[in-house]
This record gives sequence, C-alpha cells and structure tokens, in this order.
Amino acid sequence: MKILYAVQATGNGHISRAMEILPFLQRYGTVDIFLSGANSTLTLNAPVKFRSKGLCLFYNNEGGLNYRKTAGHFAPLRILREARDLPVEKYDLVLNDFESITAIACALKKIPSVNFGHQASFQSDKTPRPKKKDAIGEWILTHYARASQYVGLHFESYDDFILPPVIKKEILRAEPVDKGHITVYLSSFSDQEMIGKFAPLKDHHFEIFSKEVNQPTQIGNIRLIPVNKEAFNKSLIKCKGIITGAGFETPAEALYLGKKLMAIPIAGQYEQYCNAAALNKLGVICPRAIDHSFPSLFESWINKPGRLHLVPDHSTEAIISFLMHNCTDRKKYGLDYLYPEFVIN
Repeated sequence: MKILYAVQATGNGHISRAMEILPFLQRYGTVDIFLSGANSTLTLNAPVKFRSKGLCLFYNNEGGLNYRKTAGHFAPLRILREARDLPVEKYDLVLNDFESITAIACALKKIPSVNFGHQASFQSDKTPRPKKKDAIGEWILTHYARASQYVGLHFESYDDFILPPVIKKEILRAEPVDKGHITVYLSSFSDQEMIGKFAPLKDHHFEIFSKEVNQPTQIGNIRLIPVNKEAFNKSLIKCKGIITGAGFETPAEALYLGKKLMAIPIAGQYEQYCNAAALNKLGVICPRAIDHSFPSLFESWINKPGRLHLVPDHSTEAIISFLMHNCTDRKKYGLDYLYPEFVIN
C-alpha cells in the first residue's frame, strides 16, 4: 500500500504526533510525507518527500495572533499550483492532518482522503465549543482541510469517530515525579513578556521553554530553556505543574501524567478556545489572559489539592489499526482483523 501522509507544521503538535504514529503506519505500506508550514520548532525525524510553506499562523509576542504576518504569508496562486502538482492520485491512501494544500489537491482530482487528527473531531457538533461561537473560526475548523472521511482525536470520545489522544512513548513509559518546578510553554509570548509575568512569583521556580535562547539561561527564579523535545519531556515529567497554551498534545500529556495543568488559549485562535471549553469541563483552569489577577489565580491553582488524570483507553497501535481498517478497502489490502485492544462503541 502507498500512503501519503500530509502533516501540518504550524506549531509542534502535528509533528510530535506524526513522529509517534509513523512507525505504526509503516507497517501497512510505504509512507511518503508532505510537510506543510514554516513556523514549527521541532524537526520531523523522517524523510520528507514533499515540502511546502503551506498556510501558517504566526503569533505576536503578547499571547495572540499576528494577523498581518499571517495574512502576508497567504499566496493563493502558489497554493493552487502546489495543489495541482501534488500527485495525490498515485497513492492508495491519502492521510491528512489538517493540511489545506492536500485537501485542495484531492478536491481538484476527485481523490478520496482521510482527515485524521485533532481538528477532525470538530466535524461533530458534540465536540465542546465556547459559549460564544465564532463563525469564521467554525468555518476554518470544518472546511480548512475537507476530506471524504474523518477520524478525530480529543480528550474524550464525544462522537463515534473520535478517538483518545496519541501519547508519546516517552510519556507513556515515564514515571512522573514532583521536583517542585513549574514548566511553562507559551509559544505566543516573548521571553521578556514571560519574565515580567513570572519573575514576581519569587517563591516558585519556573522552567520556561523559549524560542529566543540558544542555551539554558538562569534569571532569578526563572530558567529559560531552548525548545527541545527531550528537555521538554524531562521537565514535564518532573514538574509540579505546567502552564501552556490550550493546544491538544501537551495538555493531553500533562493530564496523562497527572500534572497540575493551566491552559491559556492563544488570543484570537478559535480552536484553542474550543479546547479550553473541553478542558474546563474536565476541571482545568483556562484563563483568557495573564493579567493583574494572575498572581492570586496562580497561588490558588498551584496550592489546590488533588490532580486530574486522563487515562486513554486505547494504545497508539490500536488507534492506527482502527484508522486503517475503517478507512481502507480491507479485502483489497488483506486487512482481515481489527487490533483486539480496540472495541468500537
């Protein structure tokens, strides 16, 4: 079987998930990767067959989207040309993790595809949304990467095509401990902004992951650490709690480890507001901003007894088995069994 796996490289979550599921996909055939985007800080440790600047979201340094830079990156003629040139018709399965050029290519050439990932879960009205919906945000979530089939991932199985999160093996195998520090990963804030927010909390030590430093740097009660997969995993496994954006992968891993979690959605990013709504239902604190009330909110959060714990009921191997058996021709490819761990509701 020939599989085209299109991965969105805006941010790090899609790449992190791709690295985890790729070995399981390769059991079913040859996998070619299309990497689309220009502002992730993680490297996909696998050969990339096709590469594009894609469509990207860029952030300002104060916790929100940089609309001018995001709009300036939009190039309709380039996107259409790349979609026409992408040979989706040569593959038995086109797997799309919220990547628009692949979706356009499949639409132009009438090739079926599967939207697999967190954003696919928003095809269901049962997936949590904020009280005030945003029409443009809803349209993007449901139309940005249209496909003929959808397999979603979310904190809970809100619908019959939504599966549990993919948790990295390093996190699955970890033995979490509490070394007392607070891990911070807020990609839309500058170092200066974060130092200003966390330095006054002098009774606490923060490990802040930064895109601006090249080596670990200590500034009072703050340690700035370059964004790095291994370093971040180590910090997360040993932290007392984590403050991060309202994305999907990192909050899911924090909940799996039983860590205290505070999720701050990126201003103007509707998907993160939706995730915050889902996390709120699980009992996670999700402030909209770090403002004058943050110190008291932080102290209440960090000292509150009890921890939330997310326990996915299926392994990554079982999730990929479900995907392959429900989105391909079983007889054609000899897939005559379903991974026994997976029970379909």
